[in-house]
Amino acid sequence: MAGPEESVVVHRKRRNVELAMILVAQFIGLAGYALVHLNLDGKLPPEMLSVAMVWVGLGLGLHIAVRWRAPYADPLLLPCALLLNGVGLAMIHRIDLIPEPPRHDVLTQLIWTGLGMALAVLIVVVLRDHRPLQGYTYTLFLLGLVLMMLPLVPGLGVELNGSRVWIRLFGFSFQPAEAAKFVMTIAFASYLVDHRDALAVAGPRFLRITFPRPRDLAPLGVMLAIAMTVLVTQKDLGMSMLFFGLFVVMLYVATEQPSWLVVGGLSFAVAAVLAASIFHHVQVRINAWLHPFDNYDQNLQIISAQFGYAWGGLLGRGWGLGRPGLTPLAKSDFIAAAIGEELGVTGLMALIMVYAVFAFRGFRTALAARDDFSKLLAVGLSFVFSLQVFLIIGGVTRLTPMTGLTTPFMSHGGSSMVVNWMIVGLLLVISHQVRRPVATTPEMSLADDSTQLIAVPPSEARP
Repeated sequence: MAGPEESVVVHRKRRNVELAMILVAQFIGLAGYALVHLNLDGKLPPEMLSVAMVWVGLGLGLHIAVRWRAPYADPLLLPCALLLNGVGLAMIHRIDLIPEPPRHDVLTQLIWTGLGMALAVLIVVVLRDHRPLQGYTYTLFLLGLVLMMLPLVPGLGVELNGSRVWIRLFGFSFQPAEAAKFVMTIAFASYLVDHRDALAVAGPRFLRITFPRPRDLAPLGVMLAIAMTVLVTQKDLGMSMLFFGLFVVMLYVATEQPSWLVVGGLSFAVAAVLAASIFHHVQVRINAWLHPFDNYDQNLQIISAQFGYAWGGLLGRGWGLGRPGLTPLAKSDFIAAAIGEELGVTGLMALIMVYAVFAFRGFRTALAARDDFSKLLAVGLSFVFSLQVFLIIGGVTRLTPMTGLTTPFMSHGGSSMVVNWMIVGLLLVISHQVRRPVATTPEMSLADDSTQLIAVPPSEARP
């Protein structure tokens, strides 16, 4: 087993590898920015140097904070997030250049990116150890519910595109359910750790499934029911699916009973059928998924995206050479369609693989965790991230109905960007605690999970 000094050297090398990958990831984003102008104008933009300095400076600042306060953190999380973020910024800038005069939404997105990175640095520097969060279960539940109900407050909430999920303050719009997703994940993990034994073994059995006692599941069920009711009232189909999927998977991981996946799947199927028969906007999205060409005016967005994929083909038209502006909301909901048109199916699949690597590293952190709270929290954050990617890209490619979610790190919008960088920050803290070396000295605490070694006196030792 490597000693403490050898472990420190190994992790310093990993931080150096992380730095190299960060620079490569940022170069890819800057290359996209440069290629847009080379293909459209035949020259680099005059602000190229200043843009590069700002972008590289943000990444280096976050890397320095991790090297300082979380030296054992996973070295792949930051490069993956920066690559996705950089490509998203480049694509938003490309779409900004389509109208006359050009728009400058990319500047707003860069500000939100800087704010998200600053919060990630704050989490890494100030929090350092995530385990004390386990003591704030009901406080976090209450905070999450308050965040979700903010759009229903008169004068504060606004309705956009048929959903009342936004609040507007000082001219800025924010989607509080994104922040609630982060808060509720921590609350779910904390509650399930405290009650996992009761939920797993104490309760009646039916069809070989052990159901928890009502008093054990009631607090969590009430919180989930209130959250789902609020989200359905706001017509936020995507976030409702996200919260339900998160609840089922975390309950399965906590209890280690696969039957919860079956119960959750059947419950979701029943809820989907009821929603499709009750809510008109759900029927519209299902029809757009199954029969998009039956109503051209209503399904223009998804139809334009399909034509964009077809025109882009395998390798794409190239940065700046496609026509992504023909697809409504190409900067936000359908940015994956814009990427598929200009970078091709190959480029889109490459970005999906980066998402997969990010989620895999989060799940790997959960597998290596030595305590239940770290394991559940890492699983929850990684799953809610990967499920969101699946639902939005699946909707844009017509694998699933559209849900109205955002593409993490890429879609135009501040709330999603800020919260996803907070997820990165918390995953860095968890992976640092999980991967840091454990002392193996005789003075180790008896509470440690490792095997206790009892010294045998020389007189009693075997020959």
